[in-house]
Amino acid sequence: QVQLQESGGGSVQAGGSLRLSCAASGSTYSSYCMGWFRQAPGREREGIASIDSFRRTRYADSVKGRFTISRDNAKNILYLQMNSLKPEDTAMYYCAADDTHLGSCYTSQYYGYWGQGTQVTAPH
Repeated sequence: QVQLQESGGGSVQAGGSLRLSCAASGSTYSSYCMGWFRQAPGREREGIASIDSFRRTRYADSVKGRFTISRDNAKNILYLQMNSLKPEDTAMYYCAADDTHLGSCYTSQYYGYWGQGTQVTAPH
């Protein structure tokens, strides 16, 4: 069983930065695929970044070059550094874990553990 808890959301002016954190339980955290997802009102949830056990990362085009995903395996924490925030980044952000080791972390359909989400708002 994996438990996830996000923190670090808030409201920031467009162009500003935020860093989200996701604290994870589980003794084998370092082996998990980890991902960040977001969902804006009236829109489908989208995956925006993933990191595997070798720290290989992938990003959605919408955040590439502005967001950075990283992980601290000693502390069981996942991060999302968000720079140059835009109004369209406004959404609820979720971290998720996949412990199945089945295929690519970025395209995985097996993210079975989710946090409760943290709101990010970058108003016009």
